[in-house]
Amino acid sequence: MALNFLRKTKSPHSDKWFIIGIAVVSLALIAAVGYNVYQYMQNQALLSEKAKSMATISEINKELSDIKNQDPYKTNTQLKAQIDQVQNTFKDSVVNYEALLDLENPPKDIKGLDGIYATVLAQLGKSDYAGATKTLADLSIQITAEQAKIAAAAVAAVAKNIPVTNAAPTSSGAFSRQVVASDVGSFQVDIIAGDLSTTRVIVDTASDSTCGNNCPVLPLATYVARSGAYAGVNGTYFCPTSYPDCAGKTNSFDLLVMNKNKTYFNSDNNVYSTNPAVVFGGSYIKFVSAAQQIGRDTNIDGVLSNFPLLVSGGNVSFGGNNDPKQSSKSTRSFVANKGNVVYIGDVHNATEVEVAHVLKTMGMENALNLDDGGSAALWSGGYKVGPGRDIPNVILFVKK
Repeated sequence: MALNFLRKTKSPHSDKWFIIGIAVVSLALIAAVGYNVYQYMQNQALLSEKAKSMATISEINKELSDIKNQDPYKTNTQLKAQIDQVQNTFKDSVVNYEALLDLENPPKDIKGLDGIYATVLAQLGKSDYAGATKTLADLSIQITAEQAKIAAAAVAAVAKNIPVTNAAPTSSGAFSRQVVASDVGSFQVDIIAGDLSTTRVIVDTASDSTCGNNCPVLPLATYVARSGAYAGVNGTYFCPTSYPDCAGKTNSFDLLVMNKNKTYFNSDNNVYSTNPAVVFGGSYIKFVSAAQQIGRDTNIDGVLSNFPLLVSGGNVSFGGNNDPKQSSKSTRSFVANKGNVVYIGDVHNATEVEVAHVLKTMGMENALNLDDGGSAALWSGGYKVGPGRDIPNVILFVKK
C-alpha cells in the first residue's frame, strides 16, 4: 500500500523518495520481524525457566516427601515400638526367671528349663528380641506344665489319705488337709482354724521399723517359736533377694502392716492406700476393701494389707486380671474368716480366681490373698507347707 502511494505521487524527486520509502518499509519489516524473533526468544527463555522451576519444585516436593517419611513422629513411633519390644522381652524374661526360682524352692530337677533360659540370655545378648520372645513363650508353657506336674505329684502322693469335703474345720487349732470340690474344679486345701474366743491373732515382722532395702527376713518356724504361736502362715508380697528386679529394695515390702508391737510399717507411702487389708482385734476380725479405711488405730492386735480381696460378704470379689503371676497355677496362701473363726491356709495348684471360688465353696465370709509360690509356708505343729524362702512378715495364732 505504501509503494502504490509513492508511485501515484511521482515527481522529479520520486525515485529518490521511492527508494527512501522502500528503505523505510524494509526497516519497518525488519523491526517487526526482529521484534517477533525477540518475543519468540523471550518466550523460549521463559519456557526454559519454567521447565527449570518445575524441575526444582518437583525436587523440593520429593525432598519434602522424604522428610515426611522420616519425620520425628514417625521416627519416635518406630523407636517407641522398639523400646516396647525390648521392655516387654525383658519383663517376660524376669517373670520366667522368677517362676524358675519358685520351682527350685525346694530344689527340683529342672535342668532342661534352665537350659532354655540360658538360650534366652544368649539371644538377649545378641539383641535378638524377637527370638528371645519366642523362646520365652515356649519356656513359659513348659514352666506351667512343670508346675502342674509337681502339684499333681504332690496330690497323688497323699491322695489316698485326703478326704473330699467342702466343710472347714471349726475347733480352734484344728488342721485339715482336704480336697474341696468347687464350681471351678477340685483342689487340695491345707487349712487351720483359730477361734477368736481362745486364739489371739497377731502380725509379726523381722524388722522393727519400715525398711527399704537389705531388710531382715526369717523362716516361719522362727516367728512361731519366738511368739509362742501354735500356727502361722506367710504374709505380704515382698521383694526376694533372688529376684533380679529387686536390686536396691531386697526383702522390702510396700504394703501397710501393723505388727504385734503396735508399730506401723510403710505409713508414708500407704496413707491413701486402696489395697485391701485385714484387721485383727482382741475378739474380732475385719476385712476392708482399702487400707486407708483403717487410719492408724493401735487399739487392735494387728493389720496386714495385701491383694486381692478374694471373698467379700460371702461372694467371690476377684474376677481375675492379665497379671501372669495371678493367673498362673501356684500354691497360694490366704487368711479368711467365718464369723469369729479365723482361717489361714493354702490352696494348691490354683490361680487366684480359683482360690476365691474354693474359699466361697467352703463358706468363708471374707478372704484375703497372701504371698504365694516360693514364699508359701504353713505351720501347725510343724511345716504343713514349706518352709519356702525366709519372709519379712507373718500371721500367727497364739493361745489366749
